[in-house]
Amino acid sequence: MIPRERLIDTARRVYRAYGFSPIDTPALEYLEVLAGKGGEETDKQLYQFQDHGGRWVGLRFDLTVPFARFAAQHIAELGTPLKRYHIAAVWRGESPQRGRFREFMQCDFDTIGTRSPAADAEIALVIHDLFRAIGFEAFTIRLNNRKVLTGLLERLDLADRATPILRALDKLAKIGPDAVAEEMQATAGTTDEQAREVLRLALLKGTNDEVLGRLDPLLAGSETGEAGVACLRDVLAAVRAAGVPEACVELDVSIARGLDYYTGTVFETFLDALPGIGSVCSGGRYDNLAGLYTSRELPGVGASLGLDRLLAAMEELGMIEKVATPAPVFIPYFDKARLHDYLKLAATLRAAGIGVEVYPDPKKLGQQLKYADRRGHRVALIAGENEFTSGTCQVKDLQKAEQQDVPLEPDARSIIAAVNAILGGCSP
Repeated sequence: MIPRERLIDTARRVYRAYGFSPIDTPALEYLEVLAGKGGEETDKQLYQFQDHGGRWVGLRFDLTVPFARFAAQHIAELGTPLKRYHIAAVWRGESPQRGRFREFMQCDFDTIGTRSPAADAEIALVIHDLFRAIGFEAFTIRLNNRKVLTGLLERLDLADRATPILRALDKLAKIGPDAVAEEMQATAGTTDEQAREVLRLALLKGTNDEVLGRLDPLLAGSETGEAGVACLRDVLAAVRAAGVPEACVELDVSIARGLDYYTGTVFETFLDALPGIGSVCSGGRYDNLAGLYTSRELPGVGASLGLDRLLAAMEELGMIEKVATPAPVFIPYFDKARLHDYLKLAATLRAAGIGVEVYPDPKKLGQQLKYADRRGHRVALIAGENEFTSGTCQVKDLQKAEQQDVPLEPDARSIIAAVNAILGGCSP
């Protein structure tokens, strides 16, 4: 929970830096709000039941659909564009596996009320800043636009079969092109030639500018496809202008995203050191979702950090610090007559923004230091009768097993400076 909460705090800080405000919605929604919004597979995973009043309800499977309902209900008083973030649990009835759980936390951020590519570009910027803030240097934001694929399907007279085709295409990385072609033929009734044409587009490779150049002739004459390519150009140019390195954003025409409500730009984020765990931050544009709950046009775009999957990845990569306490400083209580002095010292450090735990029982110092080591404290402040008499305190770095004598002043100024030096200038 400690690294989990630190990730949540980081996400909250980044989202707020862009002007996203917090909201919350109920875990339960009327079934009609949730059903049919994410597609057949999502409907199969939906936890649904009748409540005591005989009403059909369901546990939310993501935070976007409830947000669309929320926006439709409150947009008149909140105005547009509405920028919100929401960090909460969601549920899907699927088989638990590496990085995938039945109950998991999502950290969403969305903008509703604008079709501007600037809002799409901002999603990529937030993802970039978020992963930098978490501590990742090597990650890739893969970018596409649903209209590019839809435009090709229109040219191939497959527009009415877009949903099963896009679902099959979403499995490309997992099952490979041959299996995807077979699934398109089985579920969408495409010919082998049509399936291969879709895959030719999806498998385009090269720099972002090279892929954009190859898309133009493939989609010439398709108004939908040309609009998708134009949006991609705008988003990539904006992200580049904002200083995001070229290596961090990759145009990947194979990305479709499995949820049915996406209509435009789509995002998936992969860790370069662990791509096999899947996308750890995904999203896209959904211009029609809120319109299911209101007659007002409410286009939206957003993304979600998959907190639990990211934690699983960070643990696998050795990025999770093994601590069982959020307080970096430990004060052993081994001089029975000095409890009040220990408590006063702890209060002084807490007032300076440093977390401190005071041991509750006057046991032997060795026993208490073993406890501190097990809990993962970084620093121990050791003072017995002799130290209090001489006006000093031992500041011990528990990781390096180094210690120094520091003046024990009424305002603990020297102790605070020594602790901050060990902690790198601030407490975790």
